Amino acid sequence: MQIPGSIIILGGGTAGWMAANSLLHAWGDRCQITLIESDAIPTVGVGEGSTPYLKHYFKQLGICEAEWMPACDATYKAGISFEGWSEVPGYERYFHPFFSQLDLKPAEAFFYHANLRRRGHDISANPDDYFVAASMVRLGLAPVSTKPLPFEVDYGYHFDAGKLASFLAAKAKAQGLRHLIDTVAEVTVDKQGNLASLLTSRHGALSADFFIDCSGFSGRLIQQALGQTLHSYQEQLFNNAAVAMPTSTPEQINSQTRSIALSNGWMWQIPLTSRQGNGYVYSRDFISADQAETELRQALGVDDNANIEARHLTMKIGRLTQHWYCNCLAVGLSQGFIEPLEATALMLIQFTLERFIQAYPQVQNNPSIQQSYNQQMCDTFDGVRDYIVAHYQLNTRSDSDYWLACRDNPSRPQILTHLLEAWEQGADFDRALNHYEMVYQKPSWYCIFAGMGRFPKRLNLTPEALQQQPLVSQAKHWCERAAQEYFTKHSGQLRQLYGKLS
Repeated sequence: MQIPGSIIILGGGTAGWMAANSLLHAWGDRCQITLIESDAIPTVGVGEGSTPYLKHYFKQLGICEAEWMPACDATYKAGISFEGWSEVPGYERYFHPFFSQLDLKPAEAFFYHANLRRRGHDISANPDDYFVAASMVRLGLAPVSTKPLPFEVDYGYHFDAGKLASFLAAKAKAQGLRHLIDTVAEVTVDKQGNLASLLTSRHGALSADFFIDCSGFSGRLIQQALGQTLHSYQEQLFNNAAVAMPTSTPEQINSQTRSIALSNGWMWQIPLTSRQGNGYVYSRDFISADQAETELRQALGVDDNANIEARHLTMKIGRLTQHWYCNCLAVGLSQGFIEPLEATALMLIQFTLERFIQAYPQVQNNPSIQQSYNQQMCDTFDGVRDYIVAHYQLNTRSDSDYWLACRDNPSRPQILTHLLEAWEQGADFDRALNHYEMVYQKPSWYCIFAGMGRFPKRLNLTPEALQQQPLVSQAKHWCERAAQEYFTKHSGQLRQLYGKLS
């Protein structure tokens, strides 16, 4: 098995330190790994949520929740609440849950009722009534089972991104990682187009067999030195900026991220044990940075004169075509970014690293593996994009040009066009979903279409709908009973981890 004899990772932050730990875990006994980060270049450091895949990352590394969560002010996440994206009565909000086998029985009723309603039958199909995670959040519970279950319950986390990077840095350095604080002044490329060395200000020229670019949006290696360019998503996703602002931790820490629609974008609210993370993701084409900050302060009830600093960020939305090019792999913001609506940034980092570690030892015997890897990464990014775009295409707000433009945007991914046509024409939606290799699976697509209230305006109270009515309350009762039977209070679970809440 051929692996690089030496690797240089350029950039710290969450991406750099996740890469360091993954590579050390896989190849650390056979490969010299160096991480270079500059003390003059700040990291973005505001990503505060994850998908359930982050649990897999820590499990691979053998790091338990009791070790890393208190170090990162972390809380549990059962899903995301979408509020104000729709004006359809009864569908002004919905919860996108993480799923488990506890949902199998009520979810079948949900799929059936959603299909009835989209064909004109008057039956309730808000996903909030059909999934255990939604009941958990309503009841203030954590998604950690208190009783043995024959399956794993999926859940994500909220965390302080800066503290997570520091935690992972300490782990990597304890395993022998060579860590250099330095700034790259020049990058040398050899005649074959490979990276040869990095000329640094303090340590001179540093060379390696392979390089990992974790330098953020600048793409110092993959973009600037090797000339790879981003395939932009800007036509499908208008948002290109954000303003972030912390507030104090709420009295009740719920196991959910809140995504609240504002006039020209949406606001996140993420509860940590030390603070609440808040931010407004918006498009500079529709609102200025100052206007966005003012609107965020108003939404949070924070006076302009309050001593709470706002942090403004610019986002480059898109992805590379060649994530792995020559002897360089881009990881994190250097390879692409999709706005944080579904908290997919760390998941994409994990996919990038895990698939690379699997693919690299085979590439010398089969060079086409590199091409297959890049296509797989592009397909994954595009699949996440498709689901994110669906939020905007399905919105029913009518209070601003921004929301109207999002809904009427003709630059729609082909997959989404196919799904919309199948849903609205009463066709077999499951068959439409199965036609594609999807990143998001059936429950997520049903949740967003139904949760946004994408149904005919004129509904009929048919005999079949009347017959199904009792099953709606039965499904909700099932979910609440399962939540109470298998899960405990979120605050109690955090106290058990932390000893006390900070």
